[in-house]
Amino acid sequence: MIEAQSVVKKIGDRTILKEISFSMEEGRMYGIIGPNGVGKSTLIRLLSGVDSPTSGEVTLEGKSAGAYGRKELAKWLAVLQQGGLGATGFTVREVIMMGRFPFQNWLGEEKRNVDALIDDALAAMGLSELQDRRIDELSGGERQRVALAKVMVQEPKLLLLDEPTTYLDIGYQVQLLDTVKSWQREKSMTVVAVLHDLNLAAHYCDELLVLHEGRVDAFGPPAKVVVPELIQRVFGARAVVLPHPATGVPQLLLQPGQPADSYYI
Repeated sequence: MIEAQSVVKKIGDRTILKEISFSMEEGRMYGIIGPNGVGKSTLIRLLSGVDSPTSGEVTLEGKSAGAYGRKELAKWLAVLQQGGLGATGFTVREVIMMGRFPFQNWLGEEKRNVDALIDDALAAMGLSELQDRRIDELSGGERQRVALAKVMVQEPKLLLLDEPTTYLDIGYQVQLLDTVKSWQREKSMTVVAVLHDLNLAAHYCDELLVLHEGRVDAFGPPAKVVVPELIQRVFGARAVVLPHPATGVPQLLLQPGQPADSYYI
């Protein structure tokens, strides 16, 4: 599904990504984690075809990401950008319907009746009662849920999420990621998400790709990635890592004031 081969990305004189190589299989959920400013959002833009690498290549289903036409790609790839939606005068339902643009003709029409699809997306994100509200009347968290519903109605095979839980309280963070995970499993969709919360990343992602100093520091299942040594090396933080009592996935607890070489599992 996704291949990155010796990808380098420079912005001005700064090299953001350095010789990045990896592959991601179809039908799995991947998390991209790492410190601020390490290039996570830059990598998402490269995977989406919006930006091009300085050297190396990103391929999607065997074809260079930059070689796709934007509308062609939007028929099977959707992106939820960091920050969600800006304030507009459109209603919630109207904005969600905009997700069907790749499938419409030049008159804004498509052969398929998508009312049920829109209703399902509204219900999935808890927005049914807000569907006639204008976007500029919503909170940041509500706009983020609208943004996800909008990409849901694209029915993508590949979904890219850049910090999707921004602006959401903990209840809606779990609801959003539960929805994405259920949707991913039901449709055998591939999901790549930039996540800051390592505990959420470990819970929802099949594999985690760790960026550090512009390179892939680790890539594998959470049990092999979320370990105290990596947390110390990559994030400069001391942590206890324990299995979650209900799911068994690794969860970390920060250790303030502990010596750098003191780890407990």
